[in-house]
Amino acid sequence: MATPLRTVPASAGDPLAEAIELTRRLKLPHIRRALPEVVPTAKAQRWDPAEVVRVLLAEEAAGRDRANLATRRKRAAFPTGKTFSDWDDSASSIPRPTQDALKSLEWVTRRENLCICGPSGTGKSHFSEALGQAAVEAGLTVVWFTIEDLGALVRRHRVDDSIARALARIIRADLIIVDDIGLLPVSPDAAEGFYRLVDAAYERRSLAVSSNLHPSGFDEIMPKTLATATVDRLLHHAHVVVTQGDSFRLTQATSGQGVKPFS
Repeated sequence: MATPLRTVPASAGDPLAEAIELTRRLKLPHIRRALPEVVPTAKAQRWDPAEVVRVLLAEEAAGRDRANLATRRKRAAFPTGKTFSDWDDSASSIPRPTQDALKSLEWVTRRENLCICGPSGTGKSHFSEALGQAAVEAGLTVVWFTIEDLGALVRRHRVDDSIARALARIIRADLIIVDDIGLLPVSPDAAEGFYRLVDAAYERRSLAVSSNLHPSGFDEIMPKTLATATVDRLLHHAHVVVTQGDSFRLTQATSGQGVKPFS
């Protein structure tokens, strides 16, 4: 026998105002914003009650999706906001099939790594950030670091020996990006932080690393023993992409495209 619906008392005043107040109690902010427009429209167009419910719930779901996307993007701490909308596939030295495969993000779901290495100005950071932005839009969580950020992390948490807990929080992300390795010698703290991160994420999360050096040359910028242990774990399940060519920035600068001309 079906359970009868609970009887709800009739409104004692303005039903719309009471409905808005209920959305506050139930923490439904997106329905609250939609109610003043949806209710008159539904009444004028004689919507089926089920359609009214569907539209309001769809508004709440879409609003939560937008809020979650904004939260994931903020937590990622991307440096510039570059995406694939301003990326020129044809100008990159990365083969187009490789670009397409990486954009699919299937390697992230398989917990594989990505190492993009090559000369300065060949699009490594742009492509890495655009991948991160695409991952966020696909519902994944991402965090972004420079290698010196990892050194600061080690120094900050060494005081109370909480580095392991800090790394445990970081590797909750689906994709961890470490940018711009190889421009300068790596500090001992940064080398330690990088190794600890690679070790903690090994076979558990995806790492994307951009570097001026091929990973095989990391012993030029960090202690050889630490570099060997780091690279061993980093490359075991990694796609290695090598960029080539002249710097995009230098090319734009020499052609006058780096600035807006004086009027």
